[in-house]
Parts: sequence; C-alpha cells; structure tokens
Amino acid sequence: MSKKLKTASLCVHAGYKPKNGEPIELPIIQSTTFKYDNSEEMAMLFDLKKEGYFYTRLQNPTNDAVAAKIAALEGGIGAVLTSSGQAANFYAVFNICEAGDHIVTSNEIYGGTFNLFGVTLKKLGIECTFINPDASEEEIQQAFRPNTKAMFGETVSNPGCRVLDIEKFARIAHRNGVPLIIDNTFATPVNCRPFEWGCDIITHSTTKYMDGHATQVGGCVVDSGNFDWNAYADKFPGLCSPDESYHGLTYTKAFGKMGYITKLVAQLMRDLGSIPSPHNSFLLNLGLETLHLRMRQHCGNAQKVAEFLSGDSRVAWVNYPGLKESPSHALAEKYLPGGSCGVMAFGLKGNRDTAIKFMDALKMINIVTHVADIRTCVLHPASHTHRQLSEEQLRAAGIAPDLIRLSVGIEDADDIIDDIRQALDNL
Repeated sequence: MSKKLKTASLCVHAGYKPKNGEPIELPIIQSTTFKYDNSEEMAMLFDLKKEGYFYTRLQNPTNDAVAAKIAALEGGIGAVLTSSGQAANFYAVFNICEAGDHIVTSNEIYGGTFNLFGVTLKKLGIECTFINPDASEEEIQQAFRPNTKAMFGETVSNPGCRVLDIEKFARIAHRNGVPLIIDNTFATPVNCRPFEWGCDIITHSTTKYMDGHATQVGGCVVDSGNFDWNAYADKFPGLCSPDESYHGLTYTKAFGKMGYITKLVAQLMRDLGSIPSPHNSFLLNLGLETLHLRMRQHCGNAQKVAEFLSGDSRVAWVNYPGLKESPSHALAEKYLPGGSCGVMAFGLKGNRDTAIKFMDALKMINIVTHVADIRTCVLHPASHTHRQLSEEQLRAAGIAPDLIRLSVGIEDADDIIDDIRQALDNL
C-alpha cells in the first residue's frame, strides 16, 4: 500500500492498517511486557530468530507503527523511534562507530549536535572534523581519514537556515566508502526526501514539525537500505562480523538490508534504552496525520514574513531559502521546490541588546527554546541555545552573534507581521 500512495496519503494511512472491527486510530499499547505460552518462543525472540514483542525497550507495536509511517514517508526500508532527536543522531553515528573512529560533518548544524559530535563523542574516543559545507569537494576531501566512518549534515541547518548540497555530500561520502547521514528535521519528508539525492541514513527530531504541537519529545532514525556495508566489511565490523553478544550472529548476513536497523535495536536500544513511551508515539502520530497540511501553511507564512523583513530598513539581513537573494536559494529550488520550512534567520541593525529588546517587545510571538511549532516563536541562539559557545565557536558553527531565529507558525500571516512590526517600532 505505502509504495503506491502519495505523501499526503502516507501521512494519514502509512504504518497502521486496522483489520475488520479494529480501532481506526492507532492504539496505545501501554505495556512494558508481552506474554507467551512457552519459554521456547521467548528464547527465539531473544536470539533474534523470530519476530515479535517481548519488552517495550526493544520493540512496541505503537512505536513500531509510527516508525513504519516515517520510513514510508522518507522512502526507507525501516526506522526506529528514539526518545529525542539528539538520541537519534547519537544512535545513527554510534551504530557504526566505536573508539578510535572518526566522522566528518558540516559545521552548519544545531548547537546541541555540534556539542554532541565535538565534545561528547570525543570522550567516547570518536573524533569529529567540522567542515564548511560551501567548501569545494577538494577541500572537504582533505578532512577524511582512513578511520572515517560517516559524513553528516542537515538538510536545512538550525539555526542558520542554509540548504545542504546533498548530492555533493553524497558524492564525497561514497567516494570514501562511508554513508551520508542527514538530519531532515526542518524540511521533513513533505518538502525533501534526501534518499532520492543519495543520502543513506536520515535522522529526525520528531519533537519539531512532525509533532508540530509541542506535546512530545522524540526522534527517529531511518535507513534507506542502499548503502552496501559488506563492500566495506573491514570498515564496519560491527555490522559485518560476528556479534558475540548474540551467539556470533552477523547482522548483514542474518538480516540483509535490515542489518543496520536490527543492530541499532538489538544492541543500542538493548543497552542504552533511549525509547519513547507508546503514548508519546501516539501523540506523534496525530501530528504526522496533518504534517502535509501544516508544512504548506508554515512555508507560505514564512515567505510573506521573510519578504516583509527583507524590505524593512531596521533589518540588517535575512536568510530564508525562499528569498531570491538568499545564498541557499539555488539549492532550495533544486532540493526543496515546494518550500523549505517555516524557520528563518535574521539580524537587526544594532547590537546584541537590540535583538533582546526586539524580542521582549513581541506580544503574540513566543520566546521559547522550541522551534518548528504551530505557534510562531523566536530565539536568540547566542544568548540561549548556543550560549555555551564562544564567539569564535559561534562563527565556526555559522551563527552570527546578532542572529535571531524566527520559527513562523500557522497563525494568520498578517497577525505575525503586525506583531513583528510593532516590536520593531518599539526599538
């Protein structure tokens, strides 16, 4: 069914198909444990020789149905839900990396991910090299090492709103025998499907547009099934050599294209347990059912707001892919022809205090850490989400000290603009 339906229909129908007499809405299976009639069945589940449910830390019907919906939306072969977007990014990388390994990533990424890769992974023995995504292929190539295991980027960067050249990144990654992992949170599969441009693994913070209503924190890892792990078996022993914790089972041999996802569940979820609750997954599914409608409104409103800001003399600069003067406009037309997202970055003429005064004068628009919500919200990364970074680190991450991140919601565009105008007048 899911292969024949278009995106809007997948948002509604993928992942869960009720049988005769069953509930039309996805049920919440709020149970930690599942009963079996004999011990042999349970033993086969623990040996990965049989499919089924026995403990929610590994698998749960509600969680799996929502993961299947996201996999269908992205065009992947399988997916796993996690307890947050940060957990998704960590699992996506840690599933193929271990102490002594190395990754290459765009420096235009969310501050939390920047810290995860640059600080926390380093403590686990995994090094990271940050590169400018606009650099030439030759320059980026210099960042790769014999022990490099993955390349990472964001479709639309948070908070800089720069569009990634996915084909370029995929070309470089594959030339070096490693998968390209892309965080597709801001674009969502409604506006971009990175697998179609050469990406191998996709991550999401489902807390954002997929939920859309600020009701749950979650993440997701989706596998395309396209990367040939066995072609680089020496580089990826965790997938291509026997796992002694499962009686010598080799994931790529036992599960084929599902080896990556199976290992993530059987190993990382088993040992680290960053799962969402079934109730959170139920709430996420409600958001997914209207994702295609909301993204259209987010993008339409954001275009109007960006055009208003770019025409106001009190605004120093605006970066929104939908603007023709945006450095990312050409890439947005290629990868995001239907619209990018509702998030934009801009700066005011003045200093850091000017940004704070502007935000404090807003009436309808909320100052919150959150982003990609039905409500319009605003944040000054240098003072909030990225305040742990120095001025030098901020610029290295592509974040100007005066950058204001505006996440345009689905209210009436005129009301959003009126609130911004009166706050600017207050300056």
